[in-house]
Amino acid sequence: MGTFVRAWTIFLLMKFSYAGKSVDVLTSSGLNSLEEEEILQVLSRNKATSTKNFTLVELISHLTNHTIETTTDTWRDEKLQVQYTNPFYDEFSEEIDREARRLLQILPAYDPGVGRVSPECRRHAEIYHQELAKFTLWALKLYDATAKIPSGLLNGNVNQFGDFDECIGIEGSEGIQGQYCLVYLQLSIDESRLDLKHLHRLIHSHYAFRSNISDPGHRVPRFTVANWAVCTPASCSSKDVETSFRDILTRYTSQTGLRVTVKVNKEMCQVKRNESVPKETMFVSFFFMAMFALTIVAAYCEHYEIPASELLLSFSLKRNFKKLISLQRNPNDIATLHGVRALNAAMLLLAHKSIALFFNPYVNRTEMSEYLGKPWTVIGRAASLYTDPFIMLSGLLTSYSFIGKLKKTGNLDIKDEYLSRLIRLVPPLAALILFCTYIIPYIGSGPQWNLVVTEHANICKRTWWRNFLFIHNYFGFESMCLTHTHHLGIDTQLFIFSPIMVLFLYKKPKTGTIVLTICALFSTALRYFVTYYKQLNNYVFFGTSIKQLFDTANFSYTLPSHRLTVYIIGIFMGYLLRYLPRVYKINKVVLYIGWVLCTIMFCCAFFGPAYMGSINYVYNPIDAAMYNAFAPIGWCAIFAWVTVLHHTGNTNGWFSRFLAWRGFLITTRLSYAIYLTQFPIYFYNVGRTRSAEHFEFFSMQFNLHEFLLIVISSISLTLLVDTPFQNIKNYLLKKPSISETSTKLLKLQ
Repeated sequence: MGTFVRAWTIFLLMKFSYAGKSVDVLTSSGLNSLEEEEILQVLSRNKATSTKNFTLVELISHLTNHTIETTTDTWRDEKLQVQYTNPFYDEFSEEIDREARRLLQILPAYDPGVGRVSPECRRHAEIYHQELAKFTLWALKLYDATAKIPSGLLNGNVNQFGDFDECIGIEGSEGIQGQYCLVYLQLSIDESRLDLKHLHRLIHSHYAFRSNISDPGHRVPRFTVANWAVCTPASCSSKDVETSFRDILTRYTSQTGLRVTVKVNKEMCQVKRNESVPKETMFVSFFFMAMFALTIVAAYCEHYEIPASELLLSFSLKRNFKKLISLQRNPNDIATLHGVRALNAAMLLLAHKSIALFFNPYVNRTEMSEYLGKPWTVIGRAASLYTDPFIMLSGLLTSYSFIGKLKKTGNLDIKDEYLSRLIRLVPPLAALILFCTYIIPYIGSGPQWNLVVTEHANICKRTWWRNFLFIHNYFGFESMCLTHTHHLGIDTQLFIFSPIMVLFLYKKPKTGTIVLTICALFSTALRYFVTYYKQLNNYVFFGTSIKQLFDTANFSYTLPSHRLTVYIIGIFMGYLLRYLPRVYKINKVVLYIGWVLCTIMFCCAFFGPAYMGSINYVYNPIDAAMYNAFAPIGWCAIFAWVTVLHHTGNTNGWFSRFLAWRGFLITTRLSYAIYLTQFPIYFYNVGRTRSAEHFEFFSMQFNLHEFLLIVISSISLTLLVDTPFQNIKNYLLKKPSISETSTKLLKLQ
């Protein structure tokens, strides 16, 4: 009776699956080889419409190597798709079936068709699994390119990028194309499970940065969010991938103390780029080629003494290169400023490089965090300090120049000063924005490319105008085009008010000194109280959150009112250097006291917060407020002191001689271009990184190839854009001599 019922059930299933079709007669030998689970597994993929369904006849034929007589149309379809299936399957089907089952039991394949995904995604997922079971090459590549659970999870090896190039190069049957998606996973634990806390800490590398899955990640790394690569058919949207991945993980974690939040951003799903280069990119490319051609033509005219306009000769590569490498000093040059600028620029390069390093995956990331959780890492954590001397130097040079002109002519042409500054700053900035927005996104690729390169270019397309108005520092660090140029906004806004400050100090020295001192104290107090009450921290302590970093930038670091203190110090220095004789002798007791005070202030500013870099440090708002308020003053004090002493001939020690080295004149001419180009180059390399490496501090922090690329890019930007427009500025703003003015007046009479 049982045999009869089973046979009748199979007969009914045959009727349903082959309704409206002619069928082949089943033999008993075929039925004996079937397992109930195999029947249910295949039939579970059937749909409401019968055109795509598996039948028992096909199943039995597949398992027993029986051939089904098909119609001419079916044969024709198979001929068309023969390149998309395993050509050896018919001959070795039994072996392949056995090996495929074993492989997928050991390392199950990610199923993009799980959950509430789109019909097309589910259909392509089914085709993928069918072909994977046959070991078809394109399906194996799709499986192979997806990240697998690695070794070294407890050493922080949680960011798995799979195989990016293998994935996007896949072309399968029925138009299936490989799509690479980087899935964000935030792993949290049941807080009552004390046994999991230590493991969680190791997996997340002691929380060197604390981040949430919703934090912006294009400029500051989401350190405690794992990146996991999956390769799916391109018909699956980012929402489909997120849904299927969440469903799969839920099955494994539902009965554990782990909770995983899954997020897949649309821009983090990439396919092979087939579209043509946009017109804007072509136009910008032609523009840069025209600029290069212009420098060659101008150099040719100058070399062969061909008559040409002075504006054309301003672009001469020959002339500008000579200017770049010249070691001739200006008579009014303040020698030590070039060394101060070079030293802080080098420190800033290293600090910015350390930020970029945290984006990359490492097989020993936990070991890396333990290595960097030492007091000496203050060199990188105190990155904010290295920008303060630039603000001080800006105030110094502005004051020194303005007072010199006031003493010489008695007035100050503010309009010319503003115009001169715009011509100085805008052309290189415009060239960089054009290059980063329209060129860089199309000259590379990688797992994080869309995050750190394309996303940033899209921001620039929307907000570039803020940079040219120098107000971009007021719109949030996370939505800023060229985030590292926030310093230009601060400096320009302070420069706008500098004529008022300098004129006040020049006309009424005592009153001006009192008022500017009060303003400096107010700025210092503002930094202290805002840092304390908003829980900010300018020092990147161990375990700082991404939100806290952005809040610190938005509420303090990028605001000119918070950077006013060191700017006013610079204004006082410029005033002092203009009035102190070059042979002014300072009392030895004053010299000794000055050196002791400045050295103590320097050590307190630089080494004082080192304990906050400890791996076990707990945030204290008083520590953060003290650092933000007083560290900039202490750091700048020693450079200000050395500058005054050397300019007045009161010191000739090794430190002042080092800062006054003539070679730093070249770095000064390159400094603006170095400042502009370093971040795009760092993040270009981050975007191209395709796999985890073993972290080694010196080889990665001091990447000579990367530094060489920054130098070459800076020289190119300086010679093609920066120096030519400085020449044009000098030509346009050149004041006519007295004899020229007299000749013009005589002609008018």
